[in-house]
Amino acid sequence: MGLFAKDIETMDDLLLHGLKDIYYAENQIVKSLPKLVDKATNRDLTKGLRDHLEETKKQVARLEQVFKLLGQEKTVRCPAIDGLIAEADDVAGEVADKQVLDAAVVGAAQSVEHYEIARYGTLIAWADELGRDDVVRLLTTNLNEEKAADKKLSTVALRKGVNRKAAS
Repeated sequence: MGLFAKDIETMDDLLLHGLKDIYYAENQIVKSLPKLVDKATNRDLTKGLRDHLEETKKQVARLEQVFKLLGQEKTVRCPAIDGLIAEADDVAGEVADKQVLDAAVVGAAQSVEHYEIARYGTLIAWADELGRDDVVRLLTTNLNEEKAADKKLSTVALRKGVNRKAAS
């Protein structure tokens, strides 16, 4: 079912499709984050990625709660996240310098975070419009965690010196 498929006729259908998309995305992130952790060498970066992996597992559990609330299944592919993960793998595989690799890992992780922030923001607006406060609360928790993860990645890149070390 594509975004503009005939299976999407109502706002409820659109919300469900988006939820399936982010559920798939979060599960792919759970699978791919350990690879980024293994590639990273900066201590703050590896800790942040490990912490976010655990947080992402909780986000998946919250999304499962949403599907229960809606009485729906949770299957659909998300080509956007597949592309972001493939790009991260490609770039990380091409970087020989460990300090430059850390900067690349931060950039790849932030690309994923920005996708998730955009997706959750949209889903929250749709759920709110449909009067699904129960869903809004769960999705808002996930959104807030994604925003915090993005901020932590920026801190690692800028204040903890990952970008400065990569540039020297």
